[in-house]
Amino acid sequence: MAAVKKLTITGYKSIRELRDFELRNLNVLIGANGAGKSNFISFFRMLAEIVGQRFQLFVAVQGGPDALLHSSRQTTPEIHAEFNGEQDSYYFTLVPTNDNRLVFEDEGLYNRTEALIAGHTEGFTGPHPESQFDKTGGRYTSSVRLGMDRWRVYHFHDTGATAKVKQQHAPFDTLRLQVDGANLAAYLGMLRTSHSDSYRLIVDTIRLVAPFFDDFVQARVDSKQVQLEWLETGKPDVVFNAHTLSDGTLRFICLTTLLLQPWDLMPDTILIDEPELGLHPYAINILADLLKRAAERKQVIVSTQSVELMNLMEPEDIVVVDREDGASTFRRLDSEQLKGWLEDYSLGELWNQNVLGGRPSR
Repeated sequence: MAAVKKLTITGYKSIRELRDFELRNLNVLIGANGAGKSNFISFFRMLAEIVGQRFQLFVAVQGGPDALLHSSRQTTPEIHAEFNGEQDSYYFTLVPTNDNRLVFEDEGLYNRTEALIAGHTEGFTGPHPESQFDKTGGRYTSSVRLGMDRWRVYHFHDTGATAKVKQQHAPFDTLRLQVDGANLAAYLGMLRTSHSDSYRLIVDTIRLVAPFFDDFVQARVDSKQVQLEWLETGKPDVVFNAHTLSDGTLRFICLTTLLLQPWDLMPDTILIDEPELGLHPYAINILADLLKRAAERKQVIVSTQSVELMNLMEPEDIVVVDREDGASTFRRLDSEQLKGWLEDYSLGELWNQNVLGGRPSR
């Protein structure tokens, strides 16, 4: 189950009911603050904790069941989800307990082709605190788990003095780019050594946005630590560290590394919450190209508040998120329905004029 084709979520935070929602290769969520874009993204973050057998810790950190159930357990008795890929599907139902946990009441795997032939399904009924789909050894367990394990939610917002991307880290932490860029120096070093074409493409793209940038230096602090350092054009003898980069430049470096790494290293489904934060409008133009390129082979889900980024997308790429009667709604744009409008206005202009929805409303 590399990519999600259809998705059902009910009872999760502001998402009261989202049924059989079709996801494309490129999905750009727009909407007002509090509409539910981040809640949609955070659902995939919860899935990562389910796959990693850290679900109960996730529930506790989030504030317990009432913080995750739509309008608390007094209104919503359960969270249900179904993820449908090309062939494999995964579903679960979560219910609150008296000791303030969420447990799996029902969970299962399903393969469409096999089911048509022999009715194959693997279900795990009865309350259990952590997912059990990786304990059966069934034929489809590994493919579903592998698919979900390759869904990644990236968040490069933290670029402050104590941000992990600026800190020293292990030089051999190169299995995958961490979701907060914490291993960026080591990962770029690996790309430079083992995937030089991708590395050069990353460096050349960064130069489009930051002309002063020349190249990276993988500075080894000692035998156990590395940190991100770089050279400025025309100053080959002066080495700068990540603390001297602007927030926007550092975020763009993280995004470029994520979206231009080799295809076989790139996650099957990439989720990014507001990637435009702190970027110059020209950098947003480059970012749009990177997102479209990644979507040629992977699935990309992005939430944004950027009119500039929206203007660079096709109508069918856009999912409008609104808040109606206290619940999030999701609606994909249709170019045919907007044909008359788009002869005179851009998508961003239509959004600003509240023609598309996704704006604050009382």
